[in-house]
Amino acid sequence: MACIEEEIGAILRNKGLTLGTVESATGGMIASRIIDIAGSSDYFKGSVVSYANETKMKVVGVKKATLEKYGAVSEQVAEQMAVGGRKLLNVDICVSDTGIAGPGGATPGKEVGLFYLGLACQTGVFNRKHIFTGTRAQNRQAAAQAALEWVREYLAGI
Repeated sequence: MACIEEEIGAILRNKGLTLGTVESATGGMIASRIIDIAGSSDYFKGSVVSYANETKMKVVGVKKATLEKYGAVSEQVAEQMAVGGRKLLNVDICVSDTGIAGPGGATPGKEVGLFYLGLACQTGVFNRKHIFTGTRAQNRQAAAQAALEWVREYLAGI
């Protein structure tokens, strides 16, 4: 059986679609996994690692007011990251992540392991909330896996 990255690549290639990522807490893990597949340049246009809020605002267009009202780890920021990345990278689909990988960083109402994923596509923008319970490395890997699973699920449905 093909790995998830190969499955995503095959579907993107067959449908003539392109993909990009805007990553925060995963730090490029999603993109790295996508480009592990030979020929991924056929459908993967690029990635932005927007770890700092300044980068989220200046590069991918997250609104300062959104960051101030909801915080960097929020469904609203995940969605704005995906929308901004879709436009910046000129792709059909953009997936994003923002989260608290740990071991520190928790705030009231936002525990370590909280991640929001965003997905922007032709039909709209969506988000998903996840709470992972591993180490920092495990949480980052789990978020990257969840993002890839969501992209595969989305592609299977179109």
